[in-house]
Amino acid sequence: MQEILVFSGTSEGRKLAEVLASCGICVTVCVATEYGQEVMEDSKKITVLVGRLNQQEIEALLQKKPWQVVIDATHPYATEVTENIRKACESQGKEILRLVRGEGQKAEHVHYVDSTEEAAAYLNQTKGNIFLTTGSKEIAGYMERIEDTSRIYARILPGTAELAKCHQLGLKGKQIICMQGPFSEELNLAMMREIQAAWLVTKETAGAGGYPEKIQAARRAGAKAVVIRRPKETGYSMEEILEKLGIHKEEKKKVSLIGIGMGNAGTLTLEGYRCIKEAELLIGAKRMIASIPEALRQGKEQFISYQTEEIFQCITEHAKCSKIAILFSGDVGFYSGAQKLWERLEQWKIQNNTSCQMELLCGISSVVYFASCIGMSWEDMKLMSLHGRNQNVIGALSQQEKVFTLTGGAAGIRELCRELIIYGLEDTQIYIGRQLGGEEQTIEKGSPKEFQNYEKEGLCVLVLVNESAKKAVVTHGIPDEEFLREKVPMTKEEVRSISISKLQLSKESVIYDIGAGTGSISVECARMAVDGMVYAIEKKPEAGALIQRNSEKLAAKNLQVIVGQAPEMLENLPTPTHAFIGGSSGKLEEILLCLWEKNPEVRIVINAISLETIAEVTHLIKKYNFSQKEIVQVNIAKAKEIGSYQMMMGQNPVYVVTLQR
Repeated sequence: MQEILVFSGTSEGRKLAEVLASCGICVTVCVATEYGQEVMEDSKKITVLVGRLNQQEIEALLQKKPWQVVIDATHPYATEVTENIRKACESQGKEILRLVRGEGQKAEHVHYVDSTEEAAAYLNQTKGNIFLTTGSKEIAGYMERIEDTSRIYARILPGTAELAKCHQLGLKGKQIICMQGPFSEELNLAMMREIQAAWLVTKETAGAGGYPEKIQAARRAGAKAVVIRRPKETGYSMEEILEKLGIHKEEKKKVSLIGIGMGNAGTLTLEGYRCIKEAELLIGAKRMIASIPEALRQGKEQFISYQTEEIFQCITEHAKCSKIAILFSGDVGFYSGAQKLWERLEQWKIQNNTSCQMELLCGISSVVYFASCIGMSWEDMKLMSLHGRNQNVIGALSQQEKVFTLTGGAAGIRELCRELIIYGLEDTQIYIGRQLGGEEQTIEKGSPKEFQNYEKEGLCVLVLVNESAKKAVVTHGIPDEEFLREKVPMTKEEVRSISISKLQLSKESVIYDIGAGTGSISVECARMAVDGMVYAIEKKPEAGALIQRNSEKLAAKNLQVIVGQAPEMLENLPTPTHAFIGGSSGKLEEILLCLWEKNPEVRIVINAISLETIAEVTHLIKKYNFSQKEIVQVNIAKAKEIGSYQMMMGQNPVYVVTLQR
């Protein structure tokens, strides 16, 4: 019986042991910690020994059995262990194979060093919190060389010995994160944001050990990375070791994500046809698989599902199928579940160091197909979806002549037509494509009023055409006369323009308008942040009703009126990116504290008229730290016709205050 001894300290070592065991070879795996034992696959062919061994203890182990070969798969940085294994094998005349990892790509914005000492010396010259992810063994080196040790936050395995060692070195409880990996990019990012890390310290471990996830998380957190280079080493890859042992792995798995067009043979590309023909396993929703010609499906295993996790489990657990085809309607890059599955598979490949081949095969999308059916170009269409999503079609159609959208069926079409009428877009031309590519395909054209009672069920897409959008104004600055006023206060046009420019909105901003009045700021912001959302907070019910009427008059659908007082009404709202404060009812500091608690980086613009308000603002500027603070006084005078003369009539001066922490 073949028996192999593996000294493991990496995910590659674990994977190699599992491959050997799957081939019927008995493997004894030596790991340094209990964690190494826990992550090892349960197998009758694998025996795990836990504990760190010196050279003499390794020699004693080598004498216990006639090992076919000894494999050193310890961590690249564990140079002392590697040396002990080498010397012990030489003294016992045993063959040794060193398993090495593939080279990783060098990341940008990373400072590379050669040792813990060099990393600590470099960090001692910097400022900001440090996130150590190199384990508990090297912490002492950083504690000795970094003067301000309160900056250090260490992530270690949740073992009693590791935790006690950190306490002995002087780390406080809040500076120690005890967790067991693997760590995703999002989890790394959450940790770094929680401790406000300016620096990440890790070891260069190529695709294994969660290295890519750490570097990417640091980039997203705005932190810099200090990476300890891998020691230079020679050895063999996993494939080379298996070849030396005369073991041939199974054929490499190939996974193809295929867009099948409209679900008929005529819209399936030749490349998709070829790939489906070669596949051993077909995966997709029932109607997707049924749309494939029967001749192509014969003799193939089939798995019916459209859920990402179910498909992922099927792929990873289907060892006997080397060629798998997953079917998606339309095109894989247009509102498709393909992207989510692709990302899930990429993550699995990195974590398991697998060489699975993946490919995306494009198909004919519904927008391309439908545009050709109605004889219309689509390069100038805004592409959207209301199928399980809540996108601002009204806002897009106000600014863009042509909008294509997927829908959720007849009920979705009725609701959209009702909104088009409410928001003043009743002249829109609507094209409805139903059951595209099938025998029941129908194409209809009409107005929102004609389709407001639409009842035909099935898969539908729409093209909306609003010719008046050609003349839409793309800048802010709606004339005051356009707003319904009554007796509600309103931020005037010129001050409104300056205030909104100071907000520096993006298309996806989430904005609070506190003390919204007529909603003039809210409406302007909603029309600019067309893919975002505006919450108009107003304590007076009559003013709240007026804001709603203005939002409908000026087609600002992505505006929600909240009647009540701030800051209480802010508690359950989504996190803001921007806030405008036009009225605070004497609660300015409370409102600011609430905003900062929800988002410390929220950008705030305040309009102040009274000297008392501006005095409060200057007091708060001195009390709190701001990365940006600005006060601008705006004096506006507008001409008014009096008799035969044009007289300049001055308005109250307004202070426009911009704050960001």
